[in-house]
Amino acid sequence: MPRLGAEAKPPWQAVPLAVRREVEAALGAPVIRAARIWGGYGPSATFRLTLAGERRAFLKGVDGTSNSHMRRTLAQEERVYRDLGDLIAPWAPAFYGALRRDGWHVLLLEDLGPPSVPPWSVAKTRRAAAAYAEFHRATLHRPLPRWLPRRRVWGKLDHSWDQVATTPADLEGITGMAGDRAADAHAWITGALPQLRRAAAGLRRVRPPYALLHFDTRSDNIRLATGRHAGQTPLPSPPPPALRLFDWPFACAGPAEVDAAAFAQSIACEGGPAPERFMAWYAAGFPVREGVLDACVAAIAGYFANSAWRPSLPGLPRLRTVQRRQLRASLPWAARRLGLPPPSWLDAVPDGPPAPLQSSRDSSGGLPSGQAPYQTGPVASLRPPLH
Repeated sequence: MPRLGAEAKPPWQAVPLAVRREVEAALGAPVIRAARIWGGYGPSATFRLTLAGERRAFLKGVDGTSNSHMRRTLAQEERVYRDLGDLIAPWAPAFYGALRRDGWHVLLLEDLGPPSVPPWSVAKTRRAAAAYAEFHRATLHRPLPRWLPRRRVWGKLDHSWDQVATTPADLEGITGMAGDRAADAHAWITGALPQLRRAAAGLRRVRPPYALLHFDTRSDNIRLATGRHAGQTPLPSPPPPALRLFDWPFACAGPAEVDAAAFAQSIACEGGPAPERFMAWYAAGFPVREGVLDACVAAIAGYFANSAWRPSLPGLPRLRTVQRRQLRASLPWAARRLGLPPPSWLDAVPDGPPAPLQSSRDSSGGLPSGQAPYQTGPVASLRPPLH
C-alpha cells in the first residue's frame, strides 16, 4: 500500500523479473531485500537494495507508465553521472551503472543511507553551508562542458514577477491564498512589484564566472555527515565531504548564488536558521556577489508566489504545500533584502493546496495539452516550465 500522504510508488514485485535479474547481474549479487523509499515529491520507483554479503545499493527508475518528463529527466541524470563524474565526485553517490529492459530505465547508485535532515540545527546548517560553498568553489573558473545547460535553466526564474504584473488572474491567484487578508496581500504585492521586478530582472544581467549548479538542493536530495565522535572508527583518508548530493538531472552552469539562495530558503522553511545565517556561513567559503544574491532571492520568491496558488498536479499531492511553505520563507527574505515592509499577509496563507486538476493523462500517456509536466525541485521546484 502507498504510504499515506506520499506519492504512489511501485513495489519491488511490480518490477519485471527480467529487470530484477539484470539488476542483480549488474550489481554482482542477489537482492535480499528491496525497501521502497519515499522522500522526494515525484512518483518514480526508488528502492534501497540489500544485497547478499550485506552490500547495499540504491535504485531509481521509470517505466512505460511514467510521463515524458520523468523519462527525460532520468536520461538527463544518467548523462550527468556518465559525463560529469570527475566534476561531481566526491559529492555525488558512486554510479554503478544503468540498464534499459522491458520498458524500464534504471540507474544503480551508491546507497547514501537514511535522511540526515530535518531537523536543522545551527551546527548542521553551518556545516551544510560550508560544504556547499566548497562544492561550488571546486568548479568556479573551471571549464564546463558546452552541452551543460546555462541560462535557459535558471534564467527563466526572472519572469515570474513580470507575469504577475501583467496577468490579473495570477495576481488574483496569489492574493486569494490569503483568504480574509486578500486585500492586504493585494496592497502589499502591488506596492512591492516595482522593486521585486527590478531586482529579479538583475538575473538577466548576470555574467560568468559560473560554477556547476546542482539546481535541486533540498533536504531530501542530500545527506549530511554528522561528524566524528569518540570511539568511532577512523574515517578514510581523505574523508568524504560533509555534504553528499544526489538527484542530478538539472545540473547546469550558472551563478552559484542561485543554488545557495534556493538551498538557504528551503532550510528556513523546514524550521532551520534564517537564510541570512546560512548565507553568512556560505560566504565565508565562497565569494558571494550581493547584487546577484538580491536578484536570485527576488526571482525565487516570485517563482513560489506564482506557483503555490495553482491547482495541485496529478500524482504530486504535496507539491503545492511545500511551495507555499517556501513562499513563506523566501518572500520575507526578499522583502528584508530589498527594504520592503514585511509581507505579514503570508501568516494567513494555509498549507492546503487547491483542488486537483481533473485530468491527469492524455491518450499518449503524457499530460493534457497545455499542461506542464510534473515539477518537483529545490524546491519542488525551480525548474522550468514553472507550473
